[in-house]
Amino acid sequence: MKVVLFCGGLGTRLREHSDTIPKPLVPIGHRPILWHLMRYYAHFGHREFVLCLGYRGDLIREYFLNYQEAMTNDFTLHAKDGKVELHSRDLDDWKITFVDTGLHSNIGQRLLRVRKYLQDEPVFLANYADGLSDLPLDRHIADFNKREVIASFAAVRSSQSFHAVQWGADDTVTGMGAMPDQQLWINGGFFILKREIFDYIEEGDELVEKPFARLIAQRKLAALRWDGFWQCMDTFKDKIGFDRMEARGECPWLVWRRHPASAPEC
Repeated sequence: MKVVLFCGGLGTRLREHSDTIPKPLVPIGHRPILWHLMRYYAHFGHREFVLCLGYRGDLIREYFLNYQEAMTNDFTLHAKDGKVELHSRDLDDWKITFVDTGLHSNIGQRLLRVRKYLQDEPVFLANYADGLSDLPLDRHIADFNKREVIASFAAVRSSQSFHAVQWGADDTVTGMGAMPDQQLWINGGFFILKREIFDYIEEGDELVEKPFARLIAQRKLAALRWDGFWQCMDTFKDKIGFDRMEARGECPWLVWRRHPASAPEC
């Protein structure tokens, strides 16, 4: 299945980085978050990507056109002639289509702009380009295939540090706790979509608003609840959180390192 990744947002809440580079290129360790996400999909065998570009899409194009395999793979340098002998590769079998979908387009409109590249895909995957998870994608796809629905997504716990408040009829507080401790599930992306999704999107629609509301009315929208790791890079605080996890070597989204038999080691 092809994977559509929405890479065109302005990243206004991550201005420490997004003034100079698009959010999908903000690094975690040696590689941008977009690379980590694509490597996740490649691990599960999905290596054809359609990147919906917008803000600073030129830099995303340049990153892959000038891709440096030696940054994340073991290699031997032959000093005499400067030859680099790579011992493994990341994206030899990746196929990436780069599409300018507009600077201010919303997610639904970006998806419409790449429709022609999905003509032969009865089912395809899609995702935001700023979130990572250890979601078992094969399990999500199997669950989707058992259902008579047009779309599915990962429902996850909010990672926000806000404290949710409960109160009684007289406004006396009856409970208070961190958001992840509450019975609240949010849209975490990791969409699986049938081609029929385009019948539910009208010009100007945001994907998860009116189109999903139409699916809900017909009981054609499902969600897989995932209580494992999920984190988006929405703010500079989130960026620092990812950096700290990488520095400690605690990166749950690196599923290809935990299960290397199904994918080449990075």
